[in-house]
Amino acid sequence: MIDPHILGPGLLPTPFTAAEIRDATGRGKTIRIRIDLPDGTASSRYNRFSETDAEGATLERWSNDDRSDLSANRVTWLELQQHAAFDAETTSVSSETLSIPLGEVECLRYDTEDGTFWFSVAHPGMPVQYESGGVRTTVVGVEYD
Repeated sequence: MIDPHILGPGLLPTPFTAAEIRDATGRGKTIRIRIDLPDGTASSRYNRFSETDAEGATLERWSNDDRSDLSANRVTWLELQQHAAFDAETTSVSSETLSIPLGEVECLRYDTEDGTFWFSVAHPGMPVQYESGGVRTTVVGVEYD
C-alpha cells in the first residue's frame, strides 16, 4: 500500500494528506494570522476557503480588515499538501508543544533550510506557526462556516 503522506522520492512524509486537509476545511473556514516582524511591529493576514468540493476550494487572502488587497484563486487539496513536502536530506522532524492563541497544541516541527514550520496535529492544513529570517507567522484564530 502506498502511503498518501509521501509525495515522492526523497521527500519526508507530510503532516497531513490532501483528504485530511479537505475534511478539516469542511464547507469553508477563515484563518486569522498574526505576522511579527523583526522590528517589533505586527500585522494580520486572513485566509478564507470557500466553494469547497472534493478536489479543492477557492482561497481568498487579504491583509487588511477592509479586504482592500483581496486576492483569490482556486487551489487543490493536493497542492496544499505539497507545500509541506520537505526534502528528507535537509529537513529534520520532531514533536513539540506550542502555546499559541489557539491554545496548547501538539505539533510536528519541521526544521528546513528556509525556516521552521510547526503543524498542529489537531488542525490539518497550514502550519500554525512559521519562522524565517526574523519573521514569525502565527495562527491566532480559525472560524468555520
